[in-house]
Amino acid sequence: MDIFLMVLGGLGLFLFAVNNLSDTLKEIIGNKTNKWLNLFTQNIFSAVLTGTVATVILDSSSAVIIMTIVLVNTGALTFRQSLGVVMGANIGTTFSSQLIALDIGQYSPIPIFLGLVFSFFAKSEKVSSTGRVILYFGILFFGLYTMERAVEPLRDHEKFVDWMAKLDSPIRGTFIGALVTLVIQSSSATVGMVITLAKKELINLPGAIAVMLGAELGTCSDTLLATIRSDRQAVKTGLFHLMFNIICIAAGLAIFPLFNQFIEWISGGAGIQQKIANAHMIFNIAGVLLFLPLIPLFEKLLNRFLPEKKSV
Repeated sequence: MDIFLMVLGGLGLFLFAVNNLSDTLKEIIGNKTNKWLNLFTQNIFSAVLTGTVATVILDSSSAVIIMTIVLVNTGALTFRQSLGVVMGANIGTTFSSQLIALDIGQYSPIPIFLGLVFSFFAKSEKVSSTGRVILYFGILFFGLYTMERAVEPLRDHEKFVDWMAKLDSPIRGTFIGALVTLVIQSSSATVGMVITLAKKELINLPGAIAVMLGAELGTCSDTLLATIRSDRQAVKTGLFHLMFNIICIAAGLAIFPLFNQFIEWISGGAGIQQKIANAHMIFNIAGVLLFLPLIPLFEKLLNRFLPEKKSV
């Protein structure tokens, strides 16, 4: 029971930090993100780059994709412009997994303390907002550190170890990853938990990659919700995000053993947490490279499936 409560508390801190970090960064940047999305999406390559950078800055692929859907709905972006941003957001979200893979959780009280000092005592609103960003980063890593310490005793729990071993099955692992992400509404949190479990040798690389694949699917839920009561252009953006992830996941499952071997080879002697972060990044970059030549085809398919309503 103590383990469950500590994991729940750590996860709560992580999700609290992710949500508030994204909101605070949006406050600091203001409407600039919307302007950047519109300015730098004139071709598919600049749109991918813009989606990547915006997601790294906001630390939330869902936030960027939802903003994109809103801009398409208002006519500020076209459906074609949105496709690159969606794919870029999938690359940008892998930046957080690289950060999580760094073993810096034990130092998280330092940014928490500094962030509190700056946010409480700074006279400038800009400095205060920057302090809150530092604070939320600290809380994010402290949440992961809490979960890491909480799961240590599970290494000696036979039933839990047996259950985790079953995640080696690509289909089972993908289903669990999608379900967890659907519940907690954060693929970053799912990947973060997997990296945390891997650090304590509670999950191996194939199981971790399978859960990571599922997290990519689970993150589609909130972006699909954003398309409710939107026009057809915005709905097509949400459907493209879903199709993109489903096809990439299917491809990943089709070459699952080869992908695992490739990650082992390219990561060399790196720790398992770094291998998982590398797998997350390589999978998403490969998915975008796979889709880039197919963009006209999928644009045509979605336009045919959801044609514009004829004005009466």
